[in-house]
Amino acid sequence: RFPTDGFLLLALLLYAPVGLCLLILRLFIGVHVFLVSCALPDSVLRRFIVRVMCSVLGLFVRQSDPRLRDASVRVYIANHVTQFDHNVINLLTSCNTPALNGAPGFICWSRGFMELGVTGSRAELVDSLKVYSSHRGNPPLLLFPEEAATNGRAGLLRFSSWPFSILDVVQPVALQVQRPLITVSVADSSWITELLWTFFVPFTVYQVRWMPSVPRRAEELSEDFALRVQELLAMELGVVSTRLTAADKTEHMKRLRHTSHLPFSPASSQPLAARPRTPSSLAGVAPEDVRITAMAQRVKEVLPHVPLEVIRIDLAQTNCVDTTIANLLEGRVPFFPESKEAGTDLPAPSTSQAAAASGFQGSIAVPSSKPATKQFAKSPVERHLSLQERKRALYDYARR
Repeated sequence: RFPTDGFLLLALLLYAPVGLCLLILRLFIGVHVFLVSCALPDSVLRRFIVRVMCSVLGLFVRQSDPRLRDASVRVYIANHVTQFDHNVINLLTSCNTPALNGAPGFICWSRGFMELGVTGSRAELVDSLKVYSSHRGNPPLLLFPEEAATNGRAGLLRFSSWPFSILDVVQPVALQVQRPLITVSVADSSWITELLWTFFVPFTVYQVRWMPSVPRRAEELSEDFALRVQELLAMELGVVSTRLTAADKTEHMKRLRHTSHLPFSPASSQPLAARPRTPSSLAGVAPEDVRITAMAQRVKEVLPHVPLEVIRIDLAQTNCVDTTIANLLEGRVPFFPESKEAGTDLPAPSTSQAAAASGFQGSIAVPSSKPATKQFAKSPVERHLSLQERKRALYDYARR
């Protein structure tokens, strides 16, 4: 959260006493803003008053091209930067954001989320939102298909397809946030912490840009519709449209927390003889090539019969060890198995490694209760069993 530049860090330390005074003052003012927003009915007057009071809290909202906002559109699609994006856009126009993750109750209502009472699957949620949108008296929906907040500077998370299954016309909303001294959004931070830092800094500027509405094409799937809107928003924001999902972000944060709890790094805990050595030929090679080579060695340990060049080519496309292993195991990447003489410098494959390789290389002897399948099974049941055996063998090796 804190700046790495020495000058900015010194400025933050000098500003800290003023920021603490602003934090205490804005906490009392924030209570009044909350009471006023609860007392006044939803109208243009209420949004104007609350917007002026939020400027005292250091929240400034700007919008470009407000005439592009289509009054007939019932679904707004926006990128997710902070945990108060729906409150900020609600200062410009009347809209509702359904509560997806938080438990229903006073906290959920006070944060400005709409409670639908749906606790089942996403299909039930979509059906409930379709019924909500069918009533013209209800405000439009504001949805965040990323389903997780990012800093908004690198790229967009992959859009979920369910928000694009509600109606056939959506309007993208590009949101950018700027703040001095500290970063705008920090992963795995609670909304209370973000609120306190918002009151601490001198100001936070939200820039809202309305984009033209996007209709669904004829016979276009929801996944393709979501991808097209994601590309348009990424171009508007000047960032990358990634294929990473909110689940990938959650898994990444779990790994970071697990690594931070270790007393020392896993690399330093290994003896020198057990650490992977970087070949001398890699000196001066780009870090990306070194990383691909290290990942290829990990795949090679699991599947020693696969040529190293085939592994490197697939890793350059997937950038993931697990995905490459799955592609090789399931036969999506064709290759000619290496002979045992070609891989004498590699450690001998264990029983589970040989079992994992039995789906492709019938010449490898596997001590197993069932003979390895040497040809493509005709029955779907036999193919499923063969796949399960290979998966089980891979799991056994990973456990070892």
